[in-house]
Amino acid sequence: MRKYVKYTAGSLLALFLWIGFAACTDLGENLYSDITEDSYIYEPGDATREVGAAYANLRGWTDAGAGLGICIAQAISTDEAVFPANGSGWDDGGNFRRMHQHKWDGTQEHVKRMWNLFFTGAVLCNNVIGMLEKENFPFASNENKQELIAETRALRAFYYWYIMDNFGDAPLITAMSNEMPPKTPRKEIYNFVVKELQEIIEILPTTKSVANYGRFNRWGAKALLANVYLNAEVYAGTPQWEACIKECNDILNAGVYTLDADYTDMFKTNNENSLENIFVIPFDEIYATGFNYHLAALHGANRKTYDLVGSPWGAGAYKGTPQFVDTYDADDLRLNATWLGGPQYASDGTPLLGSYDKMGEPLIFVKEMPNGIFTSEAEGLRFLKYEVAMGSRSSLNNDYVLFRLAQVYLMKAECLLRTGKADEAAVLVTEVRKRAFKNNPEKAVVTGAQLLGPSSYQYGMVENYVITPQSQKFPEQYGRFYDELGWELAGETFRRRDMIRFGHYTKAAWLSHSPSESYRTLYPIPQEVVDTNPNLDQNPDYVGN
Repeated sequence: MRKYVKYTAGSLLALFLWIGFAACTDLGENLYSDITEDSYIYEPGDATREVGAAYANLRGWTDAGAGLGICIAQAISTDEAVFPANGSGWDDGGNFRRMHQHKWDGTQEHVKRMWNLFFTGAVLCNNVIGMLEKENFPFASNENKQELIAETRALRAFYYWYIMDNFGDAPLITAMSNEMPPKTPRKEIYNFVVKELQEIIEILPTTKSVANYGRFNRWGAKALLANVYLNAEVYAGTPQWEACIKECNDILNAGVYTLDADYTDMFKTNNENSLENIFVIPFDEIYATGFNYHLAALHGANRKTYDLVGSPWGAGAYKGTPQFVDTYDADDLRLNATWLGGPQYASDGTPLLGSYDKMGEPLIFVKEMPNGIFTSEAEGLRFLKYEVAMGSRSSLNNDYVLFRLAQVYLMKAECLLRTGKADEAAVLVTEVRKRAFKNNPEKAVVTGAQLLGPSSYQYGMVENYVITPQSQKFPEQYGRFYDELGWELAGETFRRRDMIRFGHYTKAAWLSHSPSESYRTLYPIPQEVVDTNPNLDQNPDYVGN
């Protein structure tokens, strides 16, 4: 029987004061009983379970309840997706509108949710590492102490990657403490993450197995380190293109992962059989729930399309920005594999009808939107990259993909492009494109010169379906390669990071988003956290805003 540990009163108080644990996601376990942390007697086998429990926090990445999942928060501040209100609701006090328009502040719900999830994960890892490092902790004969500690350090580095990426300067905590933590400069957090990964990568197992599925092996840690290096200039001021290439080469040369034959294979129900997925968050519809993005994307009428056990929320809101959708080649199979459009039908072929402003009319999802603030119930193609199986419950059985081999190809390609090797980059991009143009193989081929060319994204504000284009072209360099990133990785939480790295996250206009202040490449610290920790200052540009 699983035993539960109650944290000491002092450490729990510290958590409440600076993380805001009251708003923390449910980790799927009760972290309390009449057993204290000091009195609990661990048994052989507990080490593996405790490390596994530190991963449970990741399920908050996809929990779309109230539209607050991390994958949604990362997407809707970018040019790829939007959450407009419609006749069924979805304004939620302006939460989604502020994310689209870059008007958030320290009270924004998405900001609080991100901070809580990231730091909850880091603190859980700290607790597990401290536990496993005790001399008297009992390990089972099949448990490797150093591997388990290394794995947890990799997971903690993952959380701190998201912390420095989204918040910049932030507390860097590596052990439980009653002290109120001050900020650590972003560059120091970057150095910590790099050092942690460099120290533990060679300890991690090299195998891809059922035992380490959904956990960090060596290749997952290398994919993480490559991502950190890819954005090193943003985090620490100095690019690390060659270092990123080295980590990518290690993954590619290992031969443990291969590109899946079909673009949909990585996102299918029961996608644990994917050849490509490197690091995922495992889900199922009963015991490991929380993957419910489809309820925020689909129209309530689509319940009949998939014979869902529960209904999608209202008319749905998770939609592709029309300007982003327009960048796709019509023959690119990734278009319809990512965005759901056209007439909607029940599973028996009966046409579905609207319920709000289109009540009684055939429900036909169209790409166009009048703006990013309020739309018809049928406007906007719906994000539906992950397969929704017939009869699905509120949580899908699909595992959410964090790192996969195609992204490794593209990381290496970008580094080659930025170091003057455009033709070598084009070979990798072409390899990724092949499955997207099975019916038109000649279109899969891309050249280095093309990757250096402009983006096909038409930036500019949209009002009443009419775009007023910006005179300046974004991104200023490598525009076609930027498009390639969007087509392959849409909805996979990379777009915000890509836009910042390419330099136009706050400069470009799209839909109802006008250029914003440069400091909005970072989010503010939740105001309630600042108010309860005298050692923690708000990010300066947000003070008074």
